[in-house]
Amino acid sequence: MTVQASRKARAVGAALLTLGTVAALAACSSGSNSSNTGTPAGTSTGSGSTSSGGTYNFWDPYPQYNATSDWTKLIESCGTQNGVTIKRTGYDTTALTTQALLAAQQGNAPDILLVDNPVVSTLAKAGALTTTAQNGLSTGEIAQNIEGAGVINGSTYGVPIGANTLALYYNPKVLSAAGVDPSSITSWSTLTAALAKVKAIGKTGITFSGINTEEGSFQFLPWFWGSGANLTNIDSPQAVAALTLWTTWLKDGYAPNSVIQDTQTTAWQEFQTGNVAFAENGTWQKATAATMGAKVIQIPAENGGSAPVPTGGEFFTIPVQKDTSRYATSAKIVQCLSSTSNIVKTDNTLNYVAPTKAGQQAQASADSSLSDWISAVGVAKARTGDNLGTKYPLISQQLWTAVQKAESGAATPSAALAAAQSAATAAINKG
Repeated sequence: MTVQASRKARAVGAALLTLGTVAALAACSSGSNSSNTGTPAGTSTGSGSTSSGGTYNFWDPYPQYNATSDWTKLIESCGTQNGVTIKRTGYDTTALTTQALLAAQQGNAPDILLVDNPVVSTLAKAGALTTTAQNGLSTGEIAQNIEGAGVINGSTYGVPIGANTLALYYNPKVLSAAGVDPSSITSWSTLTAALAKVKAIGKTGITFSGINTEEGSFQFLPWFWGSGANLTNIDSPQAVAALTLWTTWLKDGYAPNSVIQDTQTTAWQEFQTGNVAFAENGTWQKATAATMGAKVIQIPAENGGSAPVPTGGEFFTIPVQKDTSRYATSAKIVQCLSSTSNIVKTDNTLNYVAPTKAGQQAQASADSSLSDWISAVGVAKARTGDNLGTKYPLISQQLWTAVQKAESGAATPSAALAAAQSAATAAINKG
C-alpha cells in the first residue's frame, strides 16, 4: 500500500467510526426517501470494474423508486444522451453512506453518488470525492446558501438536487376562533401572544419535534439562529434565549409535553387532529396540509423578520476514480439530471425547492403555493455551513442533548447549553 493510499484508508476508517452520528443527519433531509429497505450490499459493483464509455454506476438514497419509475427513466435517458449505459442502485440513506465509504476504501466507488447534504463533508474529509475544479461540474447558477453544504475549506464537492426546509403551518380555523391574524406573527413575542390566545379557547398552541436526535436539532435551529446564535458558541446568551423560549412554551402549556419525544412525523400527526394552531414542519407535509386547509408562514426571528432555517436535501457528487477520464462524462450526466426542466420535475416529486432561480420560477409559475417555501429556502442555511464540516455532527449531538435536558426540567437552559458547549469542544478536540 502506498503512503497516499494508507492515508486515504485511515481517513475512510475514521469516517466509518463516526458514521453512527452522521447517519442520524438523514432524519431531516426528506419525508419521501426514508425507506428502511435498502438494496443489500454487493448488488452493485463500483465503476472500477467497468470500461470507460460503457457502463457508469449511479447510487442514490431512493430505494422506493424501481426500474419503471420516472426517476430511473430520467437517469437512463441522461446516460443515453451521453453515449453510456447507467446502472442505478438505490440504497437506504444510512446504508448508502456506509457503502460509499467502504467503496472508497476498496477503490471501487460508483461514478456518481447522490447523498444527503451533511454527508458531503464526511466523504470529502475521507478523500472519497472529487472537487468541482477536478470534475468540471458547474455551480454558477446555484443559490449560494443551498450550495453551502457542499463547500468545505473553499472547495466545492458537488451540486444540490434541491432543498427542503421548515416553516410554520397554521390551522386557519383555530386561529380564527382565537381571534389571531396570522399576518400579525412577526416575532417571538407576537407568536407567544398568539399561543396564549389559542390556549384561552382550549386549544393547543404549537407542536414541534424536540426529540433527542438530529430531528430535534433540525427543528431547534430556526429558533437558535433566529436569536442570533452561532453553532460555534452554543451556550451564548442568544442560544439560552432560544432554548428558554421552548421551555417557557412547555411550562405555560402552549406546547404539549409530548414534543419532548415527538419526531417530525408524530408532531405532524398531532397537528392533523385539528386541535393545534401551529406546527413547525417541512415541505414534505405540503400535500397533507392542503387536504386539511392548513397554510404556511415563515418562522419568525426573535426581533422580527424571518429566521434562518436549515436546508435538507441531497447533493450530486462524483467520487474519486482510478481512471480520471471518466469524470467528464459523469459531469455531463449530472448536468443533464440537474438541467432546469429535469430538476423541476424531480424536485416537485420530492417536495423540494429547486436550487436555481430559473427552477424556482418555473415551480412557482406552475404552483403558486410554493412561493412561501421558496421564500423560506431563500433565507435557509446549511447545517454544515460556516465551514463546520464534520464538526457539525459533534455539535448537533450536544445541542439536541441540551434541548432534551432543558425540556424535561433536568437542567436550566443555561446549564444545559454550558454543558453541551464543553462536551462539543472536547469531542472536536479529540477528533
